[in-house]
Amino acid sequence: MVDTFKELERAELNARQPLATILEAVRFNADGLIPAIAQQHDSGEVLMMAWMNRESLEETLATGRVCYWSRSRQKLWRKGESSGQQQHLRGACLDCDGDTLLLQVEQTGPACHTGRRSCFYVALEGDAARITSEPLIDPETLYQKPAEGR
Repeated sequence: MVDTFKELERAELNARQPLATILEAVRFNADGLIPAIAQQHDSGEVLMMAWMNRESLEETLATGRVCYWSRSRQKLWRKGESSGQQQHLRGACLDCDGDTLLLQVEQTGPACHTGRRSCFYVALEGDAARITSEPLIDPETLYQKPAEGR
C-alpha cells in the first residue's frame, strides 16, 4: 500500500496531487472521524474543535460552508444551522500525518455554544482555572433566533 503522506514529505514546493487521492489517504479514526480545528483566517484565533467524517469534509470543500459531524446527534451539523453563527471556509490543510484538519474560516459572531467568540475560554493557570472571556451573546438568545435565510 502506498503511504501518500509519507510520499508528500519529499514533495517539492507547490507540487499538486489530485484531491481524490488525498481524501482516500486521510486517516479517519475507527469511528470514521477526523478532528477539525477551526481558526479565524485573518487573526489566527483558534475558535473551536469539532469532528468531521468524509461526507462533511467533502461537503465543506464543495460548498465553502463548514459542515461537521455531530457525534451526539449522529448526523451532519452545518455550523450555524440553529444559531445563525456560520463558518465560511477560507482554507483547509491536513497535518503531516493526514489525521488532523486545520480549517481557516470566516466566523460570523460567536463560534461557541456558550455565546463566546472561542470555545477556548478556560485558562489553566497554576492551581486554578480562569475564565478569559465573556459571552458576546446570551446562549439562550442565540439559539432562539430562526436560522432561515442565513
